[in-house]
Amino acid sequence: MSEQTPTAKKGGLEYWKKVVILFCLGWTVIWIYRTVLNPILPEIKIQLGVESDASMGLISSLFFLAYTSMQIPSGFLADKFGRKIMLIPGFLIFAFGVFTVGIAPSLIFLLVGSFLAGLGQGTYYGPAYSISSTAIPKEKRGFSTAIINSGSAIGMAIGYIGSSYMVKGLGWDWRPLLFVTTGLIIIMVIAFAKVIKEKPVADVVTESKEKNADDKASMKTLFGDIRMISAYVIYFSVCYGYYMIVTWLPSYLQMERGFEGAAIGFAAALVAFASVPGALLFSRLSDKFKNKKIMVVIILQAIAAVTLYLTVTIQSNELLIVFLLMYGFFGKLAIDPIMISYVADIAPKKGYSTTFGVFNFFGMMSSVVAPFVTGLISDATGSKILGFYLAIGIIIVGTLFLFFTNMIKRPATS
Repeated sequence: MSEQTPTAKKGGLEYWKKVVILFCLGWTVIWIYRTVLNPILPEIKIQLGVESDASMGLISSLFFLAYTSMQIPSGFLADKFGRKIMLIPGFLIFAFGVFTVGIAPSLIFLLVGSFLAGLGQGTYYGPAYSISSTAIPKEKRGFSTAIINSGSAIGMAIGYIGSSYMVKGLGWDWRPLLFVTTGLIIIMVIAFAKVIKEKPVADVVTESKEKNADDKASMKTLFGDIRMISAYVIYFSVCYGYYMIVTWLPSYLQMERGFEGAAIGFAAALVAFASVPGALLFSRLSDKFKNKKIMVVIILQAIAAVTLYLTVTIQSNELLIVFLLMYGFFGKLAIDPIMISYVADIAPKKGYSTTFGVFNFFGMMSSVVAPFVTGLISDATGSKILGFYLAIGIIIVGTLFLFFTNMIKRPATS
């Protein structure tokens, strides 16, 4: 944390507060791209002559395959060479990928652009949370992380509502939305270059030699602690339901629940809107009751599973909206800051980027599987409801695993 002290007051804002704002905006831009295509998949499918939902699901699955494949190497390289060095080239690749999607003449071309966008975004998670966990005072870590994560909700709302309104409501072509997103990414690259302060790698290496070996990421710290294993499992289950919803909820609302036009984007964005107060509330509680973080996560996951079940079984569209709000309030974005704070508490301090990269790798593995599997289920059954049930089952299994592993008595450690 000391590496940011000299610049803490520069420009009127403490450095850690600048970091919170910067990475909140980073997530906003990332999630604008992640959601801008989802409400208009039917239009893209027709324009590009695609025949199956499974093929459309590949847009998200290949994106997240690339994103997930970058988590561990980008975290390791950020710890070794510098976090800022990973972020800026990564976002330039992200911008190129999004631009490629915008000019894609065919599904194959679009898949290539989506894959490149995923590679670029894959450099963000580990370095960003490593920088923020180092900069933010420990007692403010959970709440500040919730503010950073709220960028995901803002970006999701902009992506869903913007594309639904402009394409479905106003009849725009979908491609200009990608060009605007490319411009926003370039602005973030400039902001990273100006705001992020980082010690020279040589200084970090010298400091790390003064620490003991347990202060670095290793196979022992990453896979030898049941707390870490349970964190990976619960995050996989959290992300599976969430990315299934992010990819296919707009299509489900349109094709199976009769929503039309901009109403599709507004209804889907309710998950994002509700997640912000939920994340802020529960992260504040986790900061206050530090030893109860896991129990809070278990309770939130149980509620999320119930609300997701009610979302697809209830016949009333009005009640569906209520349960979408509840899923957002108690779901992934409420759990994220608690889990990130929890992992930061038990991670080796010189291996933050690697540890967060591995943690996010397991969560994001579900994002590779969920869009494609749900598309296959839709093609086979004519409905996405079984895809929702599968997500609920995975949430329940992950929550039970977290519950039972945290009942195990561990030897006292320093």
